[in-house]
Amino acid sequence: MKKLFILLIVLMISGCCHLAEQSEFWKHKSIYASWGHAGFSIFGHRNPNVEDVKDTKEQGWWGMPVEVKGKRR
Repeated sequence: MKKLFILLIVLMISGCCHLAEQSEFWKHKSIYASWGHAGFSIFGHRNPNVEDVKDTKEQGWWGMPVEVKGKRR
């Protein structure tokens, strides 16, 4: 029973690592673009004001835009 449990844990961890690799998560040095971005994401989640929008553009919070081909809704 212990061997089965260990095998399941190993499979779950390897699956998560594979998905993180596909999403290119490991290519980034951090999750947040700046400490301001981290603070807003962790403690904020309020309605953004003009200053927040200005910070997102200056600090590149949202990364590079990606064009997706397909239907528009």
